[in-house]
Amino acid sequence: MIEIKDLHAYYGPIEALHGVNLTIGEGITALIGSNGAGKTTLLKSISGIIRRTGSIIFKGENGEEELIHKKPGYMAKRFIIHVPEGRHIFPGLTVEQNLETGTVNWHGFFGNKPYTAELEEVFELFPKLRERRKQLGWSLSGGEQQMLAIGRALMARPKVLMLDEPSMGLAPIVVSELFKKIVEINERMGVPVLLVEQNAKMAMRISKYTYVLDGGRIRMEGASNILREDPRVIETYLGRFATTKR
Repeated sequence: MIEIKDLHAYYGPIEALHGVNLTIGEGITALIGSNGAGKTTLLKSISGIIRRTGSIIFKGENGEEELIHKKPGYMAKRFIIHVPEGRHIFPGLTVEQNLETGTVNWHGFFGNKPYTAELEEVFELFPKLRERRKQLGWSLSGGEQQMLAIGRALMARPKVLMLDEPSMGLAPIVVSELFKKIVEINERMGVPVLLVEQNAKMAMRISKYTYVLDGGRIRMEGASNILREDPRVIETYLGRFATTKR
């Protein structure tokens, strides 16, 4: 779906990514690395939020398109949807209103096209959101807010879904359930996922392919089930999980 070649990204004069090559395929692609490795920067680069050079080729139904010079609004119009770290829901809107904002991409702020099917699909995926559809966003738990952020992204009808640290700040039992939903989004709904995640063990368990980013460069890559057995990955990224069943 997306092929990235020789991607460089910049914060002002500072270069944060140094020639990254990465492919987002049809499955779940994991991107792991330590804090400050450049993972969030990579997502921002794909979304067009920060200055970048190189090549970002989107392969869709109408052929290939170069997106390296496109702005965030255009990337969204290509249904490349980014769920940022920290959720960023609208706390003063209800759950249903938050979800409705995800439809702006395809019918505008004042559009009146029905979105019942999309809403129902999100509620089927996250039943708790149906129960809380009239509650304000600020009143939800952290896990429910993350569900809402992902649900809002799904309302945009993504062709590629990019998730930045979805497990951050959540209890282990919530994380486990959330990752099951990410698998369902990919397998049942057919949405390719680029998953940026500090929980490397879990990310590599559900993904098909993994990239290891360090210092703004891809240091390792490979099939997730093979890479998670690599001693270097175990020592550096799996830490205390190294002696447990993976």
